[in-house]
Amino acid sequence: MSIAVPPARASFALLGVVQAVLIFAIMILTVPLPLVARELGLGPSEVLLLSAAYGLSFAALLLLGGRLTDRHGGRPMLRWGLALLAAASVACALAPGYPVLLAGRFVQGAGAALAAPAAVAVVRRLYPRPADYRRAMATWGGLSVIGATTGSVVSGAVAAAVSWRWLFAVPVLVALAGLGRSGSLPAAAPAPSGRRPALDLRGAALATAGLCAASYALVASTDHGWRTAEVLAPLGAGLLLLLAFAAAERRTADPLLPPGFLADRTRATALVAVMATSAGTALAFVLLSLYLQQLRGWSAAETSAAFLPYAAALLLSGRLAGPLTARFGPVPVTAAGLALEGVGLALLAGLDPAGSYPTGLLPGLLLLPAGAAASFAGAAVLATGGVAPERTGLAAGVLNTAMELGPTAGLAALMALAATRPTTVGGYATAFAAAAAGLALTAVAVGALPRTNPTTTPEHTTRIKEFSS
Repeated sequence: MSIAVPPARASFALLGVVQAVLIFAIMILTVPLPLVARELGLGPSEVLLLSAAYGLSFAALLLLGGRLTDRHGGRPMLRWGLALLAAASVACALAPGYPVLLAGRFVQGAGAALAAPAAVAVVRRLYPRPADYRRAMATWGGLSVIGATTGSVVSGAVAAAVSWRWLFAVPVLVALAGLGRSGSLPAAAPAPSGRRPALDLRGAALATAGLCAASYALVASTDHGWRTAEVLAPLGAGLLLLLAFAAAERRTADPLLPPGFLADRTRATALVAVMATSAGTALAFVLLSLYLQQLRGWSAAETSAAFLPYAAALLLSGRLAGPLTARFGPVPVTAAGLALEGVGLALLAGLDPAGSYPTGLLPGLLLLPAGAAASFAGAAVLATGGVAPERTGLAAGVLNTAMELGPTAGLAALMALAATRPTTVGGYATAFAAAAAGLALTAVAVGALPRTNPTTTPEHTTRIKEFSS
């Protein structure tokens, strides 16, 4: 006897898998990157750019993807994004050399930038009631960290067992499944007064170029000094382009990013929480991967296995984060999650090459994902709350941009801080301690926000399990 799944729930599950895979695709080369470098004969600068390519185009194009979603609707833009992701993933899997693989990673990120805000817009159509949408977004917030963790855990094992090229089969299969089911997703709601939002091409060009240049500079800082031309030139150009973008938006009738959108205190603080949370999780993956493989001599498969408890804790806490957000409200859940993640990173600051895995790493690897899941869940609700339906794509684009800029900017700054210490382990400890302090400060800022929680009325609490199952 089969159990019928409500159409909205089935569609939400499909969109959730898509969102997780968009983040999964960022991390699939993190652990096996040394294997890729050896196979393709890559130098340090080529490895650096290859590791950042997906995130660069993803972050730089998200605002444009959000505006295209608001203009044309979530369903068609989701189709375009998934088609682009699938084609680029095939190209990456079959890449004969570095140029094709690098171009494929950039195009993958472009497809993700179209698909991510479109998926959120479709979720808004699936759950038009504000309380239902808030609970859906509480679950949605934890999907990104699940995707990142799965990418890191799976990638090393697959690369060691067969080849890193097989990892690109995952986004291909999920994209094809999404394209096959896209016809059952709800179409876009008609725009107010029948008018579609104008496409601010000038703002899109300035924002894309500025974010891409500034993000590249931050990534390059881990390979070059902060005072070198390789960092200062793109960083200066990026900042100038972003300033020009801000000035242009104030003179545009229908701007890509309305100047007042980020002026809301709750939304701005939530976006900082997203950036801090994503930076902390990225730092843990990168530094622990280096620590285990370079200092402890572990293989890529063993390194992936070390993150299995992290993944298990994340799955459990992810299932609890949505109901907890609905029960207690997004503000206390976000603040508690940030604090818990900070404690996990503080424990990792005590790395000892002679220490054991159960006592040295495992406690931090259990606390960090529990905090990250709660923080993402609550912050996603705070960042997207109170947004008009016709601005859902914009809100989703800004949320995902913060999620991508966190690892790019935060990781670059923390890695530069780690390089100031004379020993590798000492540098790692400094970076983990600094990240823990940043999360603690962000938790205090979130805790000071107004604690409104309209999602706990008896009328709405009966549907909590639908989003957490």
